[in-house]
Amino acid sequence: MRFDHIALLAAVAGSAAAAPAKNAKRASPFQWFGTSESGAEFGEDNLPGVYGKDYYFPDASTIQTLAGKGMNIFRVAFRMERLVPNSMTGGFDDAYLSNLTATVRAITDAGSHAVLDPHNYGRYNGEIMSSTSDFQTFWKNVAGEFASNELVIFDTNNEYHDMDQDLVLKLNQAAIDGIRDAGATSQYIFVEGNSWTGAWTWVDVNDNMKALTDPQDKIVYEMHQYLDSDGSGKSETCVSTTIGKERVTAATQWLKDNNKVGVIGEFAGGVNDNCKAAITGMLDYMGDNSDVWRGALWWAAGPWWADYIFSIEPPTGVAYTGMLSTLEPYLQ
Repeated sequence: MRFDHIALLAAVAGSAAAAPAKNAKRASPFQWFGTSESGAEFGEDNLPGVYGKDYYFPDASTIQTLAGKGMNIFRVAFRMERLVPNSMTGGFDDAYLSNLTATVRAITDAGSHAVLDPHNYGRYNGEIMSSTSDFQTFWKNVAGEFASNELVIFDTNNEYHDMDQDLVLKLNQAAIDGIRDAGATSQYIFVEGNSWTGAWTWVDVNDNMKALTDPQDKIVYEMHQYLDSDGSGKSETCVSTTIGKERVTAATQWLKDNNKVGVIGEFAGGVNDNCKAAITGMLDYMGDNSDVWRGALWWAAGPWWADYIFSIEPPTGVAYTGMLSTLEPYLQ
């Protein structure tokens, strides 16, 4: 949240320097801080679905509002089956691609980064994606549409889970290879791991992900972390005031040990004192380790969240009205 409450400096006669502003906003420790924009992936049980009934794209005006508050990265969720309805290697649905492109343009025109997020959990039409060559072609085709926009970031896939660990590694490498084959050489690539890409399980589950390679050296390891008892993000109750820091500590060391960098691509907590303390503790710890943590994205914004417990959609989202003051020190 960007509230520039800069105190007026009192003039002091004969003084060589004015007194510092008491309420000046400190610089964010992060390269990126923002939110996920959710809606175009809705209606997953009704594919391809009907626009305006089953799914909806983010509102450009609310993106601009959040960017004005200091958010500089927005992760745009979409469904692969809607973008490429016939096969993973097939042609695009023109209307869906047009809406996706317009959303990306609204973000990047505001000077923010747009993260393209196929919100598919390692599946296509309900089946685990097993063909790395098809996945590589999918990403080559998608990246080709956005290769000229340096503010676009490619997120290989949302929350792989219950999959063979070697397959998760190979799918991520295939995505990297496809993106670079498309001529998208300047953009970052966010890679996600197995077991819902959780930070708290990363070391035990996803250690093999350190083997990924990128000729452009722009891999960022995307982890997600919720603070409720099972880490699912379904409850507004956080385990403790220290659980945020505790759940990212091992992953932080893994990034350092392997000379990698990471981002928390999803996090949230309820609008209550315990969660605010837990979130602040996590973000402060990450900020103290900003050599390996590039930033974090709240879950979530989007026009159809209504009274969802973590909604940060302006102007009435629960987190928009109740959590921005907690997030303010980390915004740009």
